[in-house]
Formats: sequence, C-alpha cells, structure tokens
Amino acid sequence: MTAVRLDAARLLDRAQGLADLLVDTVAGGASIGFLAPLDRAEAVAWWRERADAVAAGHLAVWAAHDGGRVVGTVSLAFPGKPNSRHRAELVKLMVHHDMRGQGLGRRLLDTAERAAVAAGVTLLHLDTETDSPAERLYRATGWTRAGVIPAYAASPQGVLRPTSLYYKQIARIDLG
Repeated sequence: MTAVRLDAARLLDRAQGLADLLVDTVAGGASIGFLAPLDRAEAVAWWRERADAVAAGHLAVWAAHDGGRVVGTVSLAFPGKPNSRHRAELVKLMVHHDMRGQGLGRRLLDTAERAAVAAGVTLLHLDTETDSPAERLYRATGWTRAGVIPAYAASPQGVLRPTSLYYKQIARIDLG
C-alpha cells in the first residue's frame, strides 16, 4: 500500500474519506488537535479548509488507501519565512485503527521524510503527546526528543497532557 500525494482538487475529492480517518483517530484517543466526540461534518470542513494551503504549496498531504477507503495520512507544513525554508513540520500522521501494527505509520513517515529531502528540506520537527504510541514510533525511527512541555494540549477527552517536541535532521537520507 503506497501513499499518494494529494493536490488541492484530490484533497477536496477525498475530504470525506480523510474526515472518516480523522474521526476514527480522535475516537481512538489520539491527541491531534480535536476533542471527542468529533463531529464528522466538522472533520470534513477541517480537511476542506486545508485545500488552499495545499494549492499554495504551504502544505503537502499524502493519503494511503485500502481499496476505496482512506486508511492513513501524513502531512508536511512548510513555513513561509525566508529564514526557515530549510525546515518543515510533520503534522497529522494518522493510521486507521484496524490498520495499525502493519507498518503503515512507518511507511507514511518515510514517504514524508523522502519528500522533504526532495524538496530541499534538511530539518523536520513535530510535537506529539508524551508517552503515546506515536512517540514510540518517532523514537524508533530516529527522531530526537528536544524536550517536554507540561500540560500543553488537551487529550480528546479534554485532559491536559504533556507534549514532546521532536526533530530529525534528514539531509543525509539516501534516496537510492
């Protein structure tokens, strides 16, 4: 299963499937910026709002499909400031609950890292809930924890949780 990069039109076309994945991810307890229960219409609207950033080149979104269903996604957010064009933020890495444990998260992460290198990015950064399954994935794939911020973000249940900040220097990734 491979991830396909979505242009703005494809993102809008797949907004329903991406929304289903977002709702599933939040319902599963992932702290990705939303509170549970996440309304599907709100999730669809959130994805549709990303289309302008994709069209402008400020956001790159990949989606993995199993048949016609979106089962995973990852995005890179590119800053617009001249002094930060060498870096990007990894955002919204999500894998549907029934696809977890099959390596899809690693493949999505690898896809984003390789695309970042191809775009001339040399540094990636992200934040994730401390002690979450996502944090274990980032550690296992060579990301470095820079620190922890206590009570940074609310879990989907509304409980304030610490957030770990990570970075990865990617200039030396072999694209061969």
